[in-house]
Amino acid sequence: MSHDSTMKLVTNLDRAAIEGMLGKVRMLAQAKGLNELAQMFTGIEGMPRAQIEASVKNALRWAIAKGGLSDITGPLELVELNLPNLK
Repeated sequence: MSHDSTMKLVTNLDRAAIEGMLGKVRMLAQAKGLNELAQMFTGIEGMPRAQIEASVKNALRWAIAKGGLSDITGPLELVELNLPNLK
């Protein structure tokens, strides 16, 4: 039996959930030794929307260019979908 993993698309994340998800991305990046990526999300809590948006887009480009980081790009893509919810 094969299992396809899919990401549940959630488009109603609030600021706290978005910041929490980005904190988890930061910790995962640190655990993998991806310090440049982790640094993009240092101090994310309370950051203005435009700055979070820029960090997420830059991190996605960086992670996609590296390749093999679907455990990081998946959450980042989900956050990107929810950026309009930031207030």
